[in-house]
Amino acid sequence: MKGENKAAPGERASSLVSIRTAGRDVRVEYQWIAPERRDAPLLVFLHEGLGSLAMWKDWPARACDAAGCRGLVYSRPGYGRSTPRPHAEKWPASFMHHQAADVLPALLRALDVDVRTDPPMLYGHSDGASIALLYAALNPDACGGVIVAAPHVFVEDVTVRNIDAARLAYRQGDLRDRLARYHDDVDSAFWGWNDIWLTPAFREWNIEALLGDIRCPLLALQGVDDEYGSLAQIQSIVDRAPRAAMQVLPDCGHSPHRDQPAAVIEAIRGFLGEVARPAPAAAGGPAPDAT
Repeated sequence: MKGENKAAPGERASSLVSIRTAGRDVRVEYQWIAPERRDAPLLVFLHEGLGSLAMWKDWPARACDAAGCRGLVYSRPGYGRSTPRPHAEKWPASFMHHQAADVLPALLRALDVDVRTDPPMLYGHSDGASIALLYAALNPDACGGVIVAAPHVFVEDVTVRNIDAARLAYRQGDLRDRLARYHDDVDSAFWGWNDIWLTPAFREWNIEALLGDIRCPLLALQGVDDEYGSLAQIQSIVDRAPRAAMQVLPDCGHSPHRDQPAAVIEAIRGFLGEVARPAPAAAGGPAPDAT
């Protein structure tokens, strides 16, 4: 089932599609960017732990225009206009694995994306970056490339401290009101994310062992002033993923696409250009498709 949501003046409408995951049907909010670029690469945007389709604003469209690609933006279940998380439901420590192994593949199938002939590129931010890494590791033949911004591959003290501070800001400050503009059920979005990250057992969460399974090109971005993680996160990726490179962004916190939008767009444009470039023919030999 597909449907369309109404948009505020000046905004593009998002749509809804039903998928089946974890034994139940849920609605996922999504939006295509430049679908008319049929032969261009597809770049899928995966939002942060408190994000949604609407919270990206026009940045994904600007990035796709600069890179000349198509785009797909969506709100994970529990966020935006997608089906909310039941308030009594607690996410397990494997919640990001579930998103990578089940939810994103189901969404791509529902939207008729043939990952065998059209393997998507992924741009993930924060939790969305971790999900992108997991998807690329678990589905190596169904991913054309990955760009991650402020990813988490293990849990650091600085991350937990600032997520704990976010809980206080949500309860006593204006964070709940600010987030409510972007989520139909803001408590579903906030507490699903906040509770699991602050669960003591989650301190053992670590996906470093899977990074070596990522076969596609990978670019890891992080700001030097990231308040939710140290540069050890992207260094770990480069140390383990065979085709990974990293870029450190000055004057940049946890949200590179907001703090350094032009630099990140240029990084995306360059990355997609390199990935899409045909491999050169061997010296003295025929071109790859010569007969």
